[in-house]
Amino acid sequence: MKLLLTGVDGNLGGYAADILLTLEPKENLVYCGYNPESLVKYADQGVETHVTNFNNPEGLIEAFKGADALALISMPFVGAKRQNAHKNCVDAAKAAGVKKIVYTSLVNADDETNPSVEKKDHIYTERYIADQGLDYIFLRNSQYAEAMITNYFTYVKMGGPLMNSQGDGLMAYISRKDCAKAVAYALHRAFEPQYDHAVLNINGPQLMTISKFCQIGNEETGNNVSYKFVTDEENYQIFDAMGVPRTTDGVFKEGSEAPFSSDGMVTFAQAIREGKMDIWTRDFERLTGDKPITVREMFANNAEYQIGDRHSKDD
Repeated sequence: MKLLLTGVDGNLGGYAADILLTLEPKENLVYCGYNPESLVKYADQGVETHVTNFNNPEGLIEAFKGADALALISMPFVGAKRQNAHKNCVDAAKAAGVKKIVYTSLVNADDETNPSVEKKDHIYTERYIADQGLDYIFLRNSQYAEAMITNYFTYVKMGGPLMNSQGDGLMAYISRKDCAKAVAYALHRAFEPQYDHAVLNINGPQLMTISKFCQIGNEETGNNVSYKFVTDEENYQIFDAMGVPRTTDGVFKEGSEAPFSSDGMVTFAQAIREGKMDIWTRDFERLTGDKPITVREMFANNAEYQIGDRHSKDD
C-alpha cells in the first residue's frame, strides 16, 4: 500500500511527514513538495520523493503513479487560483490510479450560510473530489490556535486589547500539530471500513470565546490582554494598518505575524461570530487515539506554538 503526502515543504505537511514515518515503513511512503530542498532529508531516509507544483499540472500524473491514497493539503491561496491548483492535483491523482484522497478542509465547509471566503474553496474541492468518483476522507479543521496565539502576542507588544470581529462566537481551537497528526493518521488508516467516504471534524478539546482564549493566555503568561469587539470594517482597517493584503494576490511581508489575507481572516471572524464554526466532536481522538492539545498547554509552551512563516509557490 503506497501512501502519498503532498505539501511536505509547508508547516502542516512537514509535521505530518515526520509523524507518518513513525506509523508506516518508509517503503510505503511517497512525499511531494514544490521546494526540492525540503525533500532532501526524506530522500536521505529512503523515502520516495517528487518535486510537484500544483499550479502546473505537468509531471503530476507521473509523480502520483503507484499511490493508493493521497493527502492533499490545501494550498495557501484563496479563490480561483487555489481551486485550480486543487483541481490539477485531483485530476492527476485520478489519472494516476489513486483510489482515495485525504483533504484538509474547513469546519462547516458545506454550510451555504457560512460567510467565510475560505469555505468556498474547501467545499469546491470536496465536491470536485466526490464528483470524480474517488473515495475520500475530508478533515474539516477548526481554526489553528497558533494563529490566535501569535495574534495574542502581537497585542501584548502593542500594549492594547486584542481586537477583532468574532465577538462571543465559539471555536474549538486546535493546534496545527494536531491537524498534521490527523492527516498522518488518516493516510495510515485510509482503507479501514469506517473511513470509507468519511467526513471528520478535527476540533480542539473545547469550544471557547476569544475572551476565554485571552483569559487562558493571561493566566499562563502573566500578561494582561483583554478583548475588544470591533466591526468587520474596523477589522479590515486593523489589518490594512499592519500591511496585510486583503487577498492572497497581494504582497505578504516576510516574517508577518498575520501571514493570511485579511479577506480570509475577517470573514472567518464573521463566521465565528454568527455561530457557523461552533462544531465540536471527538473525531480527532477516535482517529488518532490521542487527546488534542489544550489551549492552556499551548500558551504554557507558546514558543512552540506560533504561526510561523508563510510557505507558497505562487506560479
